[in-house]
Amino acid sequence: MTSEAVDPVEAVGHIAPASDAGFLQRFGATIEYILIPGAALAGALVVFGIFVALFGKNPFDLYFYMYRGAFGTWFSWQNTLTRAAPLILTALCTALPAQLGMVIIGGEGALLIGALSATSAALVMPSAPPLAVQLAMAAAGMIGGGLWIMLTGALRQYRGVNETISSLLLVYIALAILNHLVEGPMRDPASLNKPSTREIGAANMIGSIPGTEVHWGLVFGLIAATVSYILIYHTTFGFAVRVAGGNIRAAKIVGLSVGKLVLTICFLAGACAGLSGMVEVAAVQGRTNANLAAGYGFTGILVAFLARQNPLAVIPVAVLIGGIGASGGLLQRRLGLPDASVLVLQGIIFVFVLASDALYGRIGFLKGR
Repeated sequence: MTSEAVDPVEAVGHIAPASDAGFLQRFGATIEYILIPGAALAGALVVFGIFVALFGKNPFDLYFYMYRGAFGTWFSWQNTLTRAAPLILTALCTALPAQLGMVIIGGEGALLIGALSATSAALVMPSAPPLAVQLAMAAAGMIGGGLWIMLTGALRQYRGVNETISSLLLVYIALAILNHLVEGPMRDPASLNKPSTREIGAANMIGSIPGTEVHWGLVFGLIAATVSYILIYHTTFGFAVRVAGGNIRAAKIVGLSVGKLVLTICFLAGACAGLSGMVEVAAVQGRTNANLAAGYGFTGILVAFLARQNPLAVIPVAVLIGGIGASGGLLQRRLGLPDASVLVLQGIIFVFVLASDALYGRIGFLKGR
């Protein structure tokens, strides 16, 4: 009696990837980064549906109108992408310092300072060509926002001040500066009901992407996220940042200048948020006023955490969260829910994301052997 030899390669080919220990060892972490945030998001939607059901609304109607208001039509898509643009940039303000082990939540303050800086640059160049004004606004916004967050890094590095607390407090300082300048030295006398600065001029607005009503800020965000990913994961500087973020003592032993890394990464993070402030002025508002404090900086924190601080993952997450925000008006009209109900959902999502952080590395079937 003879037995037919079995080709080992062919035998391995019949093993399902999910049951292949080698496959799970190679891709288990990646699967976790997708599965766990997705489950947290789904759980938050279920809880929010239950919350809405308690007020006599059908949760399935809620989900339908949320989808309809976010992605159901071309108009909804444009509204979603417009909201996603500043979220990408403000999320990078949290995601980049996180590579260094820092938790910075002051993107809102950098956005406001960036907006003020960009507006000031435009107002001092009344006769300059539009392209020169736009470039000056972008540079001023990025420098203003970068220096604002770099102050947080300096306080942490040289005075031992917790960066989470200092960055949050700096948000309120930035808001106070905004109110003082808009209602005082920079106020347009013609703005009676709502204090504002003078307009930057229609010629200096950055306009929309051809064929759409989505402004160029979305492109700026995509470029910033891509460059940030390459910087962090494909350059020597990014490797040094991740080494220092993983073990700061080891980084000092091998001779890395941790102080320079902290200041540089904080400046780059703030520059992203400052650019979002410039975009809000040059593409949406046309001037600086209190409307700029719309909470994009705080929502960007949620985007960064849901994306696991990955600059590229920030893009789809920002689109998703932007869609949730865009659906608020439709929920108000069709279901009678307050427009701010989407803020409740965002809060629930944030709680679920934080709670799910304990699951990483503990899902048995994703560990392999």
